[in-house]
Amino acid sequence: DDDLLRWARSARSASNEDNVVELLRPLGLVLQEDENRNVYVETVAPKGNAARTGLVKEGDIVTMCSATFGDDMWSTRGVGLTRVLAAIRVRAGPTVKLVFESPDGYKKKAAMTSRQRQAMEEAREAAQRKKDALLEELERDEKKLNKGKFLGLF
Repeated sequence: DDDLLRWARSARSASNEDNVVELLRPLGLVLQEDENRNVYVETVAPKGNAARTGLVKEGDIVTMCSATFGDDMWSTRGVGLTRVLAAIRVRAGPTVKLVFESPDGYKKKAAMTSRQRQAMEEAREAAQRKKDALLEELERDEKKLNKGKFLGLF
């Protein structure tokens, strides 16, 4: 989860795979906070703006929210309900963009982030081993070249 939080908090825009929904206010959602301070959709009002899109489901996790103005987004993972509601309230204009993720999607993304971190560590270690081997080979070659020379002249 720490890897996912670190990765998510650095993002300033949604990816192509994300479920980005632009909603008119009032949103027509009841949001709640879980034990990890993630905000999720507790209830979708049947005739509300969120229900009309057909893209928001109960249990979905709110992972990003529009910045106060402009097109930037900020990660809402682990920030708590109070901050998310404040961001929605102060958003300039009649709409707010939210990124929703299903609970299964959250688990997949967390696992993927852990695998990516592990792959990066393995790649870094492999690169260091290769660098060490090349330096060792270079030192052997230099010794061979210098071995037969008389006073460095021949």
